[in-house]
Amino acid sequence: MKHPLKLIALILLMFIVTQFIGLFVVNHYLDDSNQIPYGMGVSEEELEATSSAGSFTSIIMAFIFAIIIFSLLTKFKAKFVMRTWFFIVILIALGISFVAFLSQILPGFKYLGIMALILALPLTLSKVYSRNILTHNFTELLIYPGIAAIFVPLLSVVFLIALLVLISLYDAWAVWKSGLMQKMANFQIDNLKVFGGFFIPYLSKKQRQQVKKLKESDKSKLKKKKFKVNVAILGGGDIVFTIIAAGVMFKTLGLLSAILVIVGAVLALSYIMFFGKKKVYPAMPFISTGIFIMIGLSYLIL
Repeated sequence: MKHPLKLIALILLMFIVTQFIGLFVVNHYLDDSNQIPYGMGVSEEELEATSSAGSFTSIIMAFIFAIIIFSLLTKFKAKFVMRTWFFIVILIALGISFVAFLSQILPGFKYLGIMALILALPLTLSKVYSRNILTHNFTELLIYPGIAAIFVPLLSVVFLIALLVLISLYDAWAVWKSGLMQKMANFQIDNLKVFGGFFIPYLSKKQRQQVKKLKESDKSKLKKKKFKVNVAILGGGDIVFTIIAAGVMFKTLGLLSAILVIVGAVLALSYIMFFGKKKVYPAMPFISTGIFIMIGLSYLIL
């Protein structure tokens, strides 16, 4: 196992919770009467006027542009620009998710978008400008549902499969071939103090025993002692693309199909975490395989 069993269970639990929050948020915005706020949504008329192929092409171009810009910013260590980028994306994504929840509490309230941003602002500030593990992981549960809600209406099943294939190929290349993914992740963690994904630092069993001994013998040495902290992480892309896949199948074949997609992704992710021996894996090829199997099963049984 790559990490202790408790941490693997925690990451899998957070992944599952995020997926079902994602289904709730996506379902809210699939209703024609609920427009995605902050100008991020596409109207029914615009969807009808744009072909699925056109929407797919736009999504791919947007991802390519984002990857290139993010890579350049990482290379030149443009920390202020990257933090600003993170801040804007997180604030809007949280706002979109909060609107979906607030609409259940305050139906018909005129200023839901503003209220959602007010709620999202302190969480965003805490996440981007201070390293608080609880705040970081809590906001991760809500960020990716908000992002996924933007893309689900634009994709059909065919173009979803094409998107997952392309993303999986990129993920494999970026991790196994170029090392780009590791460079970007390390820069986020070490320099920005912001990471897009679940992030859980921990000490090994041997390190915990050392801490215990120092506490009992000499606490002053404990303060000076430096430990190399291990980190259990799961990238944001692995989370959001699963929500997008589940959302597309939800709007196409219904809730059971969406749940099957989530199950396929969880099983694939579990396989990596329980049986993976390397430190870093590209998760998307495995997750996409699990999703494809469940999409096929959905069409067989539904």
